[in-house]
Amino acid sequence: MDSTIELTLDGIAHGGEAIGRSGAKVIFVPYAIPGERVRVELVEVKERWARARLLEVLTASPDRVEPPCPYFGPYGCGGCQWQHIGYDRQAELKREILADLLRRLGRIASPPVADIIVLEEPVLQDTGDPRPTAPGEAVLLEYAYLNEARFLLTAEDRLGFRDVSGQRVVAIDRCLLVHERIDELHSALDVAGAGLIGVRVRAGVNTGQALIVLETASEEEPQLEIDLPSSCVLLTPLGVQTLIGEDWIEEEVGGRRYRISANSPFEENTAGAAALVDLVTSYADVHPGDVVLDAYCGVGLFAIPLADSAAEVIGIEPSSPACEDFAFNARERSNLSLHEGAVGAVLDALHAQGQRIDIALLEPPGADAGPEVIGNLGALGPRRIVYVSNDAAALARDCVHLAGIGYRLIEVQPIDLFPQTYQVKTVTLWEKG
Repeated sequence: MDSTIELTLDGIAHGGEAIGRSGAKVIFVPYAIPGERVRVELVEVKERWARARLLEVLTASPDRVEPPCPYFGPYGCGGCQWQHIGYDRQAELKREILADLLRRLGRIASPPVADIIVLEEPVLQDTGDPRPTAPGEAVLLEYAYLNEARFLLTAEDRLGFRDVSGQRVVAIDRCLLVHERIDELHSALDVAGAGLIGVRVRAGVNTGQALIVLETASEEEPQLEIDLPSSCVLLTPLGVQTLIGEDWIEEEVGGRRYRISANSPFEENTAGAAALVDLVTSYADVHPGDVVLDAYCGVGLFAIPLADSAAEVIGIEPSSPACEDFAFNARERSNLSLHEGAVGAVLDALHAQGQRIDIALLEPPGADAGPEVIGNLGALGPRRIVYVSNDAAALARDCVHLAGIGYRLIEVQPIDLFPQTYQVKTVTLWEKG
């Protein structure tokens, strides 16, 4: 096969690449859109597939737009994959990817995938966002949504992100995906240090609080200069050391305040977190007297609002910092309990104790829950399971296990917490029998 070929693209892959075919071989093309005719150069060739570099768009899709970020592209920052695609089409493609994975990997012939939920927010002031907006106008939350970012250091001690290849760090003056509070802190930061690995910045979008985490390979304290109010901690192999203020921030979601420590997992899109809470609460449909289980409960984002309706909510969380935050956030609740440990082992222990569970919620962090966790969850016999997924392929794999323990998929609701990327958050509802 020639290394330079022309293709008509007819699909989209889970990693965000468009798909074309040359003979029997599947060709993956980044920065392209299904429906386009392109000229590409093959850069990695296997027996049944190949990966290509886009050379020229011969026939452009009507969904192709000019990327607003100067770092976007095959030699730039690797954080975004889809800035070249109009946002309406991005939402359609995410739904297509999800449905395809549920059919192929999840073995569900006709997955009940709803239209993706996209987020909106009111514009309060001119923030320099690339979208044309006016104060008071409600706009799609396509940019400026991340409440946390992890920056790496270039050789010149500039902050940036890994490039598409993952081999080098691209210095970034401004990231269009981060919330204006993160952007403000990033612009004001001046750091240096021989042992400094990275700088993580976390902001309370609704509280204005901020936390800077300096990640180092040693206990040596890096040099830091910043003129804005924020807390700061040093994260070393031995743990967290507070340098300024507290080692946590507070964020408000749905009228509730949550303490979030430096190492505690939390949704990176605050507006998305509020939408997730509403969706999970609706799917759970908790009745008075119900006992609810929240596996991978984190700092209590879902467990605390669910406790408003349940007789009891039982949380399980492997992360010690998140458990401490959960205990703090749930301190005024008498119907909340927490188990720290591996989720599969705790589920097994609860079953051995004869614990009754009516509704179960789980949100595996980053990967699938796996057959052990789902098998142990099924042994508790909840009538309804609400599964929140961070990865469509992982969700599809777990669908096989959920069906295997006797649960039926009722609804699949994708929600777009990560515009300009191929990632999609999904909430699924399962019922016993």
